Amino acid sequence: MNNLLTKHILKESKNREDFRKILLTWYGKYQRELPWRTKPSLYKTVVSEFMLQQTRVSTVLPYFANWLKKFPSFTALAKANEEDVLKGWEGLGYYSRARNLHKLAKTISPLKSIPKDAKFWLTLPGIGPYASAAITSISFNQAEAVCDGNVVRVLTRIFSHGELFKDGASAQKKLQPLAQQLLDTTEPGNYNQGMMELGATVCHRQSPLCTTCPVLSYCTSGQRGDPEMFPALAKKKKTFEKIKRYWITRDNALLLQRAKTGTNRLAGIYELPKDIESEVKNKKNLLAKKRRVIGQTDYEESIYQFSLHLNCDLDKHSLEWISWDELKKITISGPHRKWIEEIRRLFAEQNFQ
Repeated sequence: MNNLLTKHILKESKNREDFRKILLTWYGKYQRELPWRTKPSLYKTVVSEFMLQQTRVSTVLPYFANWLKKFPSFTALAKANEEDVLKGWEGLGYYSRARNLHKLAKTISPLKSIPKDAKFWLTLPGIGPYASAAITSISFNQAEAVCDGNVVRVLTRIFSHGELFKDGASAQKKLQPLAQQLLDTTEPGNYNQGMMELGATVCHRQSPLCTTCPVLSYCTSGQRGDPEMFPALAKKKKTFEKIKRYWITRDNALLLQRAKTGTNRLAGIYELPKDIESEVKNKKNLLAKKRRVIGQTDYEESIYQFSLHLNCDLDKHSLEWISWDELKKITISGPHRKWIEEIRRLFAEQNFQ
């Protein structure tokens, strides 16, 4: 038995049974109505798990609906080309998720029978311990416990476990055996979703709703009044980076830069150009200064209006002239598409264009 269990009310099997029943009853009554829970399918579950990685539910909802219309099955997704897949993902960020989902579909779609065990799913692109447990428990009723950030928060608070973890991944790995011991093996999918739902809707990072928590009687920190002390995660060092971007137009077209395939997280995605100082001339003005955060890096991107040298080697810098009509068809990183639209409106208002 896990050491944390031996010192807690849940060490008794009867209490663990009651805890599971209470959680399942609560989940059955109060779960959010989400599209992947309506007429659930393996495909819906897989797509939702990929989209929800590092992304809020509220952000995912419209993307999920559009994705299902465009790629309604593993087979449809497998047959799509990568450009269409990335376009369907545009705005969600972390595009490696889309590429891995595409690769997974190509692996799954030809199979006559899809393996149900977590070990098989761990071999697929983009699938880690959490996703394999979530997919196999929800879709195949496999007794695999999930341990994501929500579950870490719930468990550390229930057990008032103050160990300092270097990051969320370390906490999940360390607490997964405990999650496994608490798992309801008769309804693992609903239990797992219940634990995650509890963390998402009640056991908030800040100001958790302890008075309405269905398992408050089992939660040491909730009863003591100090749940926000848990989990204890080491603060990550943040970095700051300034980037100079270029706004260059000609003949009803905008100059964009496409990240080379296989070079970075944005491979194949278009953004406003950078690192082309030697190819530009006639600096005019600063059009915008924007901020965005990627991982632990805070970026400040300043967008300047320039002209391009006539002898510029476009291929060398992966530059392309994109007509305004074509902008809607290509995949542009979410923030850059918004910035481009803002600057176009600015020019329209000032009658510069």
